[in-house]
Amino acid sequence: TFTWLKTFCSRPPNETADTGLPAELMLMVMQPGGPGIPQCNARSPTLFTINTWLVCSLLANIFVAIIFPFCKRVPLRYQMKVKVIARNPDDYVRETKLDIQRVPRNYDPSLHPFEVSREYTRALNATKLERVFAKPFVASLDGHRDGVNCMAKHAKSLSTLLSGSCDGEVKVWNLSKHECVRTLQAHEGFVRGMVVRYCGTSFFTVGDDKTIKQWKMESPGYGEEEEPINTILGKTVYTGLDHHQNDPVFATCGQQVDIWDEQRSSPIRSFTWGVDSFSSVHFNPVETELLASCASDRSIVLYDMRESTPLKKVIMTMRSNTLSWNPMEAYYFTCANEDYNLYTYDMRYLAKPITVHMDHVSAVLDVDYAPTGKEFVSASFDKTIRIFAKDGGHSREVYHTKRMQHVICIKWSADNKYILSGSDEMNIRLWKANAAEKLGVLAPREREAANYSQKLKEKFQHHPQIRRIARHRHLPKTIYHQTKELRVMKEARRRKYANVRKHSKPGSVPVVSEKEKHVVTVVK
Repeated sequence: TFTWLKTFCSRPPNETADTGLPAELMLMVMQPGGPGIPQCNARSPTLFTINTWLVCSLLANIFVAIIFPFCKRVPLRYQMKVKVIARNPDDYVRETKLDIQRVPRNYDPSLHPFEVSREYTRALNATKLERVFAKPFVASLDGHRDGVNCMAKHAKSLSTLLSGSCDGEVKVWNLSKHECVRTLQAHEGFVRGMVVRYCGTSFFTVGDDKTIKQWKMESPGYGEEEEPINTILGKTVYTGLDHHQNDPVFATCGQQVDIWDEQRSSPIRSFTWGVDSFSSVHFNPVETELLASCASDRSIVLYDMRESTPLKKVIMTMRSNTLSWNPMEAYYFTCANEDYNLYTYDMRYLAKPITVHMDHVSAVLDVDYAPTGKEFVSASFDKTIRIFAKDGGHSREVYHTKRMQHVICIKWSADNKYILSGSDEMNIRLWKANAAEKLGVLAPREREAANYSQKLKEKFQHHPQIRRIARHRHLPKTIYHQTKELRVMKEARRRKYANVRKHSKPGSVPVVSEKEKHVVTVVK
């Protein structure tokens, strides 16, 4: 029970001061001021406020000291559990009003029992749309007055291409504008080969007139003549040309393989191995001291610039027209053969190729690797261009047009986006490396959707329906029938060989794999 105590103060007279405290506690607050006269703390308002605050604090401490030990002894089952809802606005609020609203999702697999079926449907639709949007042809560069015989990529510029024709004319193209920026009469007769110097300041050409010429990459000034920087007169016709990746050294082939220094007019080293002539020569882009050439005796010869004799050669059943080194794997190269196939070799083991790439129906004339080293493109006499995986036996893509004739030369651009082909009907064509790829800058959502579709297609690529749609290609009538005819001939040979083994003494007729059929011998 609380009773409020009123005290009497001497100032002012006859007025009461309410302490606002219980009577029991007033004993602690009031002190006797003398005999019969109590001294009240209400005389000073400040002192009264401080004393009131001290008393309240003291009461609170007493309450906590009494109650807290009791609370700790309360069993856990009687304690209250409070769940606090805490949300971070960064998880659900848009940064700007232009962003799309974020949708909350629960990714628990038990809540999505039909996830695989939905993904399969999306993969099927993505595969169908890929075939709908597969439009690989980009542009045609016309201007040559004879068939395009060779091409060269610029070492430093993505938009610059050089081409040489059968009438000795060389053109420099701007690929971004699809126009010719320079024309020069380089040789009399065919331009057999051309290559850009590793620094990109000049380029070399060889032709039927037995000359090697070096030209400036920049166009001559106003009123200046178009003259080569240097001209070397050779003894024989040169059929191929390639430049070292880092040094001022280049190689030519013809009656023999010659290594030249740019500052000299005679070769610093020559290689011969009892061969009439060579059709092409190429430096290894990784092991830059190595080079390889294709010879007319059906052989592929390997050389080391630091040695005076060739390393070794492999002789095949038919002649190889050219070859291309893998830019990422130093020991692998692919050769284009007259037997309609391409062969990928490991230079350390030439007894048999690593992979045989089939699908062409006529001689393969040129081949070039993508800068990633995962794919390569081939040009054939059957008027088609095919793209192969480096370890794939069959092509993933085939390009053709009604007007395009025999494809003589082929190049894969340094940005891995485009393919350039030169053909008999005097045109250079620009193709997309990925037929269904959208050109130009992609929005972030477009890029994410494309990546998602690609992953779905890879996940379900072996399902029969998706595989059938992804592999289907329309072919010209002649190529379609030639493919069927070659398939029948190959099956007949296989059946005949099986019958010979069946009716022969066991072990007398060995089993010869497809890889071993095309190699005659390896000479070291």
